[in-house]
Amino acid sequence: MEGRDFASPPSGESQPADAARPSDKLKLAVRRARLDDAEHTKVVAELRGAEIARLEMLRDEILPVAAEIPADVDLFDIGLAATERPRLFIDMIGFVEMGHDRRTYRFIQDTRLGRVVIAESERLEPIVDAVSDYIARRLIEREKALAADGTLEHAARAYAETREKIAARHATAPKPAKKAGAIGRLFAFIVDILGSALLCALLALGAFTAWKYAQAFWLAHHAWH
Repeated sequence: MEGRDFASPPSGESQPADAARPSDKLKLAVRRARLDDAEHTKVVAELRGAEIARLEMLRDEILPVAAEIPADVDLFDIGLAATERPRLFIDMIGFVEMGHDRRTYRFIQDTRLGRVVIAESERLEPIVDAVSDYIARRLIEREKALAADGTLEHAARAYAETREKIAARHATAPKPAKKAGAIGRLFAFIVDILGSALLCALLALGAFTAWKYAQAFWLAHHAWH
């Protein structure tokens, strides 16, 4: 009896089966976490599958409307993106997604001021009508843009033609600058001639006056003697 440890069970007796070691507790916790994650993933996958199914139903209703779009218009590309947040794209800036309740359709457009909800409903018909109106407005905007481009092109062509006519008129018309230059040269020539004649007259007058003074001086000098 001496030396026996009464705290430990006697030899041959085992610990209770439900007394798990620390390492076993961690394994159990990881196993529970994996089960929870699998259940959550399953629920999310089911919800995502339901969203994709609803968007596919909407796409089937919109495709007949898209078939009426002219073949030369490449603005629209109806396509379902089955990403983490499924979306049915109408064009580059308009798409339909499901609301937080996974039952409500939300037709959204990206703008410069942010996203705008164009229509929201649990039924297909209002969303299909909203998408049809959206496509019609986009077609009208395209027509206006093309008309504006044509008007600008016509104005630019008319401006270029006007400039060409003005340049051709200036090329064929007599240049008044050359006329003014010829008249100026003639006037300068006349002024030079008149100036030379005036200078000669002044020199002659000066010589005549000097000769008169010299003659008077000579006569006065002989008369004195």
